[in-house]
Amino acid sequence: MKALLDSGATGLFMSKRCPQRGGFKLIKLDKPIQVRNIDGIENSRGAITHEVEVNIYFKEHVERV
Repeated sequence: MKALLDSGATGLFMSKRCPQRGGFKLIKLDKPIQVRNIDGIENSRGAITHEVEVNIYFKEHVERV
């Protein structure tokens, strides 16, 4: 799967649909992470409830995140 990375973001995120399309194994978080927009309002998509482990490839570099 190809993805656009935002090097200015505070973390690595994907939509809820990506794990389903990419066949990623979802790992449930012990405690959900609340997400707020830049204006401080809670994000309408809700909290982050799961994480995944993926390999990121860029040229000769591979990183597990």
